Amino acid sequence: MTSRRTPAADQPVKPGPRLSYLVYRLERRIRARLDEALVRYGITTTEYMALSELRMRDGLSSAELARIAFVTPQAMNLVVRDLEQRGLIHRDAHPDGGRVLRAHLTREGQTALRRCDRSLDGIEADMLAEIDDATRGTLTESLTLCTRALRPPTSAPQGGPDSVATDR
Repeated sequence: MTSRRTPAADQPVKPGPRLSYLVYRLERRIRARLDEALVRYGITTTEYMALSELRMRDGLSSAELARIAFVTPQAMNLVVRDLEQRGLIHRDAHPDGGRVLRAHLTREGQTALRRCDRSLDGIEADMLAEIDDATRGTLTESLTLCTRALRPPTSAPQGGPDSVATDR
C-alpha cells in the first residue's frame, strides 16, 4: 500500500480510520454503556435485544432470536429459558406443530422493556447530542442501507428472522 504525499510538505498523508472500524468502535462503546445501564434492571444486553425483537415481531422461536443476536442457539435457549422463568416472556407451541416454541412478551416483559428503553434513549441522546435532526435521518437511512447490503444471501424475506429494526 502506498501512501499519498502532500505537495506542499511532501509528507505522507496518514489515512483516516476505516468506516467499518468506526462502526465497530461505536458498537463496542454502545454495548459497554448499555451493559452498564441494564445491570440495574437485572437484564443483560442479549436479553434486552431478545425482548426488543419480540416487541417488533411477536412469536419468534429461540433459533430465530439466536440468528438475530449473532449467538449460538444453545446460548439463546438459556436466555429464553431464563426470561420465561422470570415471567418476562411465555412460550407456546407453533401452530404448524413440531418442537418449535414461539416466544411472546408478557405484561411484565413489556414493563421491563420500557424501563430498559429509557436507558438506551439516554445513551442515544448522548451519542447524537451534536448531530442535527437532518443528519440523524441521513445516518439512520445510510446505516439501514449498509445493513441491507450485507445481509446474508440466504436471509429471510423482509421482516423475517434476519432483518433488523431499521430494516424496513
